[in-house]
Amino acid sequence: MKTPRLSPQTLRVLERFIERPTAWRYGYELSRETGLKSGTLYPILMRLAKFSLLETKWVTTEDGVPPRHTYRLTPTGAELARAQQATSPSAARAAARAHRAAFSGGKA
Repeated sequence: MKTPRLSPQTLRVLERFIERPTAWRYGYELSRETGLKSGTLYPILMRLAKFSLLETKWVTTEDGVPPRHTYRLTPTGAELARAQQATSPSAARAAARAHRAAFSGGKA
């Protein structure tokens, strides 16, 4: 199976998903956790879904509130995320440094 390009940002997103692989996650929640802006995060989520690494669904929360799009890893996505985490610890550390830099004014 063909997989998408795994940029440091994509690896950061996968890292967040693998912490709770069966949990449904909101884009806003992922944005806050990864430090990625929506213009970076949502294309990554769409690409991962296109390659069947994420499944998506709309969730209605309460009356008057628009439905929210949620995401979770597919079994294939979890397998890829675990494999990347195991084979690329330096990439995971680089993503963590970039995340810290985003929230510390550039000092990693």
